[in-house]
Amino acid sequence: MEQQGLGSDSVPPSGFVDKSKVLDVKPLRCLAPVFPSSPGMGSVSNQQATPFVCVPPSGPFPPGVAPLYPFSIPGGSQNNQTPTGGASNHGLGSNIPSPVPLNAFRTPSANGVPRGRGRPRKNSQNSTPQGIVIEDDNYSDGFTIHMNDVEDGSSSRRRKVGLQKRTRGANGEQEDSLPEVDADGEANKLIAMFEMVDVDPNRKSNGDREIVQRVLFVFDLLRRKLTQIEELREANPGASRRPDLKAGNTLMTNKGIRTNSLKRVGSVPGVEVGDIFFFRMELCLVGLHSPSMAGIDYMSVKLTLDEEPLAVSIVSSGGYDDDGDDGDVLIYSGQGGVARRDGQMFDQKLERGNLAMEKSVHRANEIRVIRGLKDVHGPSAAAKVYVYDGVYKIQESWTEKNKSGCSVFKYKLHRVPGQPAAFTLWKAIQQWKDGVISRAGIILPDLTSGVESHPVSLVNDIDDEKGPAYFTYIRSLKYSQPFSSPKPFTGCHCLGGCQPGESNCPCNQRNGGYIPYSPLGIRMNYKSLVHECGQTCSCPPNCRNRMTQSGLKFQLEVFRTKERGWGLRSWDPIRAGGFICEYAGEVVDASKADEIGSDSEGSFMFDATRVSEPMAPVSDASGELSTKVPFPLFISAKNSGNVARFMNHSCSPNVYWQPVLRENNNESFLHIAFFALYHIPPLQELTFDYGMPAAGQVSLRRKKCFCGSRKCKGFFY
Repeated sequence: MEQQGLGSDSVPPSGFVDKSKVLDVKPLRCLAPVFPSSPGMGSVSNQQATPFVCVPPSGPFPPGVAPLYPFSIPGGSQNNQTPTGGASNHGLGSNIPSPVPLNAFRTPSANGVPRGRGRPRKNSQNSTPQGIVIEDDNYSDGFTIHMNDVEDGSSSRRRKVGLQKRTRGANGEQEDSLPEVDADGEANKLIAMFEMVDVDPNRKSNGDREIVQRVLFVFDLLRRKLTQIEELREANPGASRRPDLKAGNTLMTNKGIRTNSLKRVGSVPGVEVGDIFFFRMELCLVGLHSPSMAGIDYMSVKLTLDEEPLAVSIVSSGGYDDDGDDGDVLIYSGQGGVARRDGQMFDQKLERGNLAMEKSVHRANEIRVIRGLKDVHGPSAAAKVYVYDGVYKIQESWTEKNKSGCSVFKYKLHRVPGQPAAFTLWKAIQQWKDGVISRAGIILPDLTSGVESHPVSLVNDIDDEKGPAYFTYIRSLKYSQPFSSPKPFTGCHCLGGCQPGESNCPCNQRNGGYIPYSPLGIRMNYKSLVHECGQTCSCPPNCRNRMTQSGLKFQLEVFRTKERGWGLRSWDPIRAGGFICEYAGEVVDASKADEIGSDSEGSFMFDATRVSEPMAPVSDASGELSTKVPFPLFISAKNSGNVARFMNHSCSPNVYWQPVLRENNNESFLHIAFFALYHIPPLQELTFDYGMPAAGQVSLRRKKCFCGSRKCKGFFY
């Protein structure tokens, strides 16, 4: 085959060609980033380039280490061209002219090719580190190219995501019989459903709590949908081609769905200390940390006559030898130099994020810190959960040799006082689990007495109450008489468990052709009813379509609240869509429901006919998020129940309930399962909306609401 497009050196001579030999082909593009020359600074390729203008930090430094700045000003000041517009320092340290604008640096891609389109950055804003807000043209451009580089983690990367039904042809080969479903189409449905089209542009630039949650909600729904599609296309169920990256790229680049698009120093509107994220793309979508892979995010700020880079956020997730055991102090390693795929090690260079970090030493600006911690419930040993640990400041910096003998930059960051606990809380919980320290206020280590696979602690560090009224702990519902099925169901014959894409599985057919749960127990969509495998199904107990039948997945605690009696929360982080528990108790007849629900123990009555507000402002025509039950189910947990009986009401809940139907021949057993609405950090109270009584139901007394949310109505029923 004739070689084309490789240059004149790659054209083989006519005649015999020895194909066993490896051609010496010159690369088309330089793999090293190319920095444009600035006034007073030579080209990068020029070995006599003018050094950076730097002032050595004052220290102090640990014994035996040298200051970070290895540069000095030769003989006098450099001549820097004055840009148009003024500059101000605003008391953030001495004026340090920097000849290197931030947009000269591009985050390298996975293959080493610099990202960005080389377009000059347009920015006329003069900003200060505390509360800086600046539009960064490179924010979206670099992201787009970056996403294309890492869109797919499998061997078939960059293939268009779509859904095709696989069937067997006459020759036994697989054939594709259904048209593809692209990510854009799925995204358009969600964007319309959650009214994201007409969002105020100011909320996209400067977000709030509601828009942050809505953006993350839409992203996660799209990611889950693409995950379902990918499962049907992959020969190996569960194999992933990074639907999280595809979903993020579709929303941010193609649809412009994001918030806090303006880069800034300090906290991010709508993002709270302690918030958790399971995907780096989520950090990008809410403006907490813009690069989807690089550990240092930075921006250029006009503090002097020239722009200089300042670090705005870092992710510490174990990629380097960081020391973060102390909850308020983090020793962070610089980027680059030590992570070559070919195994070669090099000294780190004072450029890009490292230069921005060093500038932040002198400016003493706040830097957001996101800690990547091990996700014990994740899909692999390398899975991370990202915890926003608030803002820090760099106190000192230095260089030291790593184990390979290469120079590495080190930065010592101290957490700004007065912020809520985040990483320190995670450390304390792990010590509780390991038995290193005892949980304060524990009354019972396990109120289930071993009924659940995970213990449920009973905790009171508020008052002298010794515990709730006595009840019998049970894991599931007690039916005196099941509902009658309109049509007999004989169950599935999936001896190895229901599998994605198995068109002959009647359980899959009842769930729209999909398995409703991921292998991690994540609810993959928000259809009004889930059909789980029942007693007549041949699949084993660990079948994915029996997710709510195996008890608790997390370590929970029942705790005493200040104003709402007993409540429920988790020691573990919970992913959005993650199964928490079902509502256990005794199924009661509808004729007795009003009588039981109106007494003093009415809070232990679950009424599935109640109407709850939708999870987000959507039209009734969508029907996707409306909760409809096929039977009028009433559950009393007064005498027998589980942890769900302690879940309080909130006008802004983080949990929603889902009807789950299990059928057995002519009998139907309806259950109520609870799932996380958003990612829920450890020790955040689990709440759901109790809803409004159905029309015609006996009127119930209003109760004062103490949920304390921004949208509290002041009462509930």
